[in-house]
Amino acid sequence: MPITVHRDLRSGHSIWSDKRRPSVPHGKLQGDIDCEVAVIGSGISGSLIAEGLTDAGLDVAIFDRRPPVSGSTPASTAMLQYEIDTPLHQLSSRIGSGRAQRIWRRSRLAVDALRERSERLGIEAGQITRSSIYLDGDVLDAEGLKLEAQARREVGFEIELLTPKETNDRYGIRGRHAIIGYGNYTADPVRLAAGFLNVAATRGARIFSPEEIVGVRHQRGRVALTAESGHRVIANHVIFATGYEMLKGIPKKGNTIISSWSIATKPQPRSIWPTAALIWEAADPYLYIRTTPEGHVICGGEDEEISDEKLRDSKLEEKATTLSKKLAALLPDLETTAEFMWAGTFGDSRTGTPTIGRIPGMNNCYAAMGYGGNGITYSMMASQILRSAITGETDPDKALFSFHRKF
Repeated sequence: MPITVHRDLRSGHSIWSDKRRPSVPHGKLQGDIDCEVAVIGSGISGSLIAEGLTDAGLDVAIFDRRPPVSGSTPASTAMLQYEIDTPLHQLSSRIGSGRAQRIWRRSRLAVDALRERSERLGIEAGQITRSSIYLDGDVLDAEGLKLEAQARREVGFEIELLTPKETNDRYGIRGRHAIIGYGNYTADPVRLAAGFLNVAATRGARIFSPEEIVGVRHQRGRVALTAESGHRVIANHVIFATGYEMLKGIPKKGNTIISSWSIATKPQPRSIWPTAALIWEAADPYLYIRTTPEGHVICGGEDEEISDEKLRDSKLEEKATTLSKKLAALLPDLETTAEFMWAGTFGDSRTGTPTIGRIPGMNNCYAAMGYGGNGITYSMMASQILRSAITGETDPDKALFSFHRKF
């Protein structure tokens, strides 16, 4: 089915970009400054990290070469799942069951923490708790889903394993086995990031944007940053929360850059499948689907290892058409014409897990590299782990995500 372009289509702009961006206080550097922690990046990772550090009572300054809450954050579909891209039983075979189980449990705790922290802080971003439907595909067939269901039950996750008849009867999805998971989350990523940034600002965090940091060096046990404007920032600690746009010299840990494409339909609340559960596939590349509170259906996927933005954007119409067709095949009762279409570039890793922690060879410098398909979940995890590292507390899982891990 060919895609129809509506007159109000914002080609290359996500559904979140179409909404009025929440106000965040920011400005240009007016001179040299001093702070305890400098956070580079004001997307969802930088926002969560800055809020966590200000909650610990630290003096934080945030820098971004773009306006606040820009970059890849508005391109996120914000399916905040504890279920990571690499199936639990496969991850166990790669890195050992003990470490794999701890990573999956920590991912679940991060989703819970984000939900609870947002509620405690009064941040409103259209958040809704959702179950998830994980369909069989070319990565896990019916037998593979059984193994995955067993692995999840052994860890203590509440799940159901459905036959194709049960999947069709319950959700109207034909011919697919499925695992049903519970306790996942959706939100508007722009409003979510802005909410956490604003909380940090109320505690005294300073946000400098647009302000690009072009130099980093150590100075008498501290870190000296140079902005493109020529002003200097002296900090006790620096955290790079810039997504895939990392400085040269930071180890990549086998990570790759990928592009993903998404569409959003018109609001159609009466056509949404029962429970409006998140839908994704045990496939490569996989389709992922969610709804908004207004009844839009968001569908993403068709991932490719592309880092060039021009090449990525040149495929937008083609990828949107493919996504529309796949969505129609899976859920034939929907109107799958795209009202919005957009693309984003993200990082991926061999195990679908992030890299978080102290950067080797760079004293007092840390990175939050949220690679894998669970970017916002990993951002929350990074906020917790980096807060502990800088305040001198202990995080029992930090070695699982550090630059020094062996996988």
